[in-house]
Amino acid sequence: MSRKRLNVDWGQVECVLDLNPYLKRYETHLIDIGLRNSTVESYVWLVRSYLKYAETNRPTTTDFEEFRGILHEKNLSRSTINNYSFAIKKYHEMWGESIDYPFLKRNDDIPYYFDEEDVLKIFSVVHNIKHLAMLQTIFYGCLRASELCNLDDSDVDMKALTLRVREGKGGRDGIVFIKNECASIIKRYLLVRPMLEIDGRMPLFYTDYGMRWTKRGLHTIFTACKKKAGIEKKGGVHVFSRHTPATLMIANGCDIRIVKEILRHRDIRTTLRYAHVADKTLRERYNQCLTLG
Repeated sequence: MSRKRLNVDWGQVECVLDLNPYLKRYETHLIDIGLRNSTVESYVWLVRSYLKYAETNRPTTTDFEEFRGILHEKNLSRSTINNYSFAIKKYHEMWGESIDYPFLKRNDDIPYYFDEEDVLKIFSVVHNIKHLAMLQTIFYGCLRASELCNLDDSDVDMKALTLRVREGKGGRDGIVFIKNECASIIKRYLLVRPMLEIDGRMPLFYTDYGMRWTKRGLHTIFTACKKKAGIEKKGGVHVFSRHTPATLMIANGCDIRIVKEILRHRDIRTTLRYAHVADKTLRERYNQCLTLG
């Protein structure tokens, strides 16, 4: 006698271990050893994925080697794999354990970037004044995502058209420029945005739930705007706010040493990655400079 197949969606087997207590302990550990808030947030998120894979709060070195192998199989960038490894190493150190792994030297590849038309398209599709102020601020300020999320009201100087960056990469402070059009959007935003105190500070940007923005939340907004603008090029927030302004400035003739200072790079070799500029600019310089009489 034939049997009818049961139509049951068994779903996927998920880790039933409650990771929150261990991740909270890890977060406290990272804060205690002096890591910046943005690094702590990133490392906790990365380690969460690792523990879910291992299905235990005490993974072994074999678990790490297998997990790292999966990261390679996914063709993730070398910097991403390094970041996972840094975070996981700190987690094992919290338990008094040591793990070793080879550091992956970054490829000397050409960074992705958006052209001027792409940037204008993205701005044109943003009708939420808060989101537009955030995207214009991060673009014109050439900010990292964590730096935008960390801005307070007091960091904005409308008269000087500058922003104060506190605890940027490497824990360094700095002053960055914005343009008049960006300041105008920020002013419009502040006219409708109530002031809100969070942890004794007045954040420039906060979510509708009364929390500071996170890098993940900012990435979600940017991805949605990029899709709405019909842009299919690779690249997320970092490409938009760092790679793109650097490339456009160099393409428009800005001295590489000036770009280095604007992006607050310690080593000019980092800035030189953007000196590829656009093909159009290369062709113009080629035609202008390689002449015979």
